[in-house]
Amino acid sequence: MATTEHFERTFDEESGRTIQTTECPECDGRLITDGGETRCTDCGLVVEGCRVDRRGPRTFAEDDTNRKRTGAPITEARHDRGLSTEIGYKFDGNGNALSGQKRRHLARLRREHTRAKWRSKAEQNLAHGCGEIARMVGALDLDRDHREQASALFRSAQDEGLLPGRSIEAFAAASIYAVCRCTDATRTRGEVVSVAQVDRDRVITAYDVLNEQLNLPTPPQRPREYIPALASAMDVPPETEGVARSLAERAWEAGAGVGVHPAGFAAGCLEVACRDDGVEITQIALAEVADVTPVTVRGHRDRIETARSGW
Repeated sequence: MATTEHFERTFDEESGRTIQTTECPECDGRLITDGGETRCTDCGLVVEGCRVDRRGPRTFAEDDTNRKRTGAPITEARHDRGLSTEIGYKFDGNGNALSGQKRRHLARLRREHTRAKWRSKAEQNLAHGCGEIARMVGALDLDRDHREQASALFRSAQDEGLLPGRSIEAFAAASIYAVCRCTDATRTRGEVVSVAQVDRDRVITAYDVLNEQLNLPTPPQRPREYIPALASAMDVPPETEGVARSLAERAWEAGAGVGVHPAGFAAGCLEVACRDDGVEITQIALAEVADVTPVTVRGHRDRIETARSGW
């Protein structure tokens, strides 16, 4: 049984010292605590009105202040934007192990929570698409920003009614490829298809639908952006890689690298640079890494060797 009263001591913010709650700092009267308020029975001085909230001021959506107390940021990468509840398994919030009875109770709550997680079939499809995007983004080693943008694009496609009758996995892969085309992420269509759960034709069809119906701001891709990945995969020396980048940049400025397959043209530049520096490289392996045919690489190589003197 406790031998001391609650709130036996309190903190004086003006003096910075801990004072006794049995004596009033003004009149030495008797202090009592009632409803979280400590006051003097003689002079009525309120020593402590409420417990000090040290979490900072409240913030609202219209404020421009730093909102540190609003929890995790809202994300497009989840169907509920990250606002759902997660029920644990074996430990509570303090890290203590739960009893068997409590774990069984949480299992029943988790089952009912899973059943009520989606309000409609469309929301369940959105969750499945966001999960596929998260899986493929991890396999392609993309940033979290690309995952956010791909999830937002998939959500826009669902809002526009583009998903009924089409594959969810195909639109998830097409959303990632569309984000790669619109940003600085250089991923070929073959790389995206290799981690997708559908074939190449479905991904191409879904991307064409996205590009046509949503009017994606897809800029032309520069072949120079594909050279570092190709050089790394083919183990090309840095000096030769620099020559290939310079060649691709000169071709772009001259207009020769516009309107062609960027990865195939980059492979042609890299093969020309390797031939100039005496680096041995096979055309078949280079075409496989660039996700093009050897005929494409050979055609770009011959074109570059013929016209590079005028660049």
